[in-house]
Amino acid sequence: EAVLRVTIRAGTAKAGDLIRVHEAATGKWLRDVGTTGRGPAQFERPNGLAVSGDLLWVVERDGRRVQVLQLPAFTPLGSYGEDDLVKPYGVTIADQGAGRYRTWITDSYELVADSVPPDSALGRRVREYQVMVEGGRATAKLLRTFGDTTGAGVLRVVESIMADPANDQLLIAEELEGASQLKRYTLTGRFTGDTVPQRFFPNQAEGIVLYACGDTAGYWVATDQGKVINTYHLFDRKTLAHVGAFGSPTIKNTDGIALTQRALPGFPAGALFAVHDDGGVAAISWEAIAKATGVRSDCTLK
Repeated sequence: EAVLRVTIRAGTAKAGDLIRVHEAATGKWLRDVGTTGRGPAQFERPNGLAVSGDLLWVVERDGRRVQVLQLPAFTPLGSYGEDDLVKPYGVTIADQGAGRYRTWITDSYELVADSVPPDSALGRRVREYQVMVEGGRATAKLLRTFGDTTGAGVLRVVESIMADPANDQLLIAEELEGASQLKRYTLTGRFTGDTVPQRFFPNQAEGIVLYACGDTAGYWVATDQGKVINTYHLFDRKTLAHVGAFGSPTIKNTDGIALTQRALPGFPAGALFAVHDDGGVAAISWEAIAKATGVRSDCTLK
């Protein structure tokens, strides 16, 4: 199992237009994948990454598309979203079996550069696509677009998104600074009215992952991205109740996070991987997280 992250160039993560592949247990660099461009396995500011089985999804912010590649060779199978997406960032996937996948893409489009559109124009913050992979080819169909345009469910600045198909929920980070929080939608785009309060995110809500224990129990992990105080919060999977928090004296300004519940050498209960200041990735033992916060560590996968 490998951890994937975007390369660093000129002090800016994602500007290198390629994927860097590292061994998860040791951090050893294995290979780089891709070049700058719009062809297959080429990228224009790759941002969101997600893996399902042997398939890798790559969201290109400036390429305005989502590519699907097959692991371990990173064989390009196709792309989608070119006719719909404007400024895509995050991706989450639900495997439906038989080569069918539901995918949700966040789109932080702007009507005026460097400004948030009015609430009335924010009804396209998330797009759901049905993806079919067969015969070495990935094809997609746009199923719906959504996002509230009034009230507490409005999504003003979006990037991180995570699906929990077993419980019909999407957790989406509202990243607007000064009003940052998590908001829960259903898989079909209905705001449930449930939020994680802003007080947990005085900086900016960022990466979201799910530590699942069966179909119902487990924890959401979400980052409050801070350059001075950078905190990882744990919330109950069903109720969103706050159950713990932790940080690191050496990991700061975390944007994206990833999680494996598989045992790795040195990480018997799996690990959380966190971006450090757009310039590296740190691995945090889930066993250590559980000991520090009192959450479960017995949901390791084989």
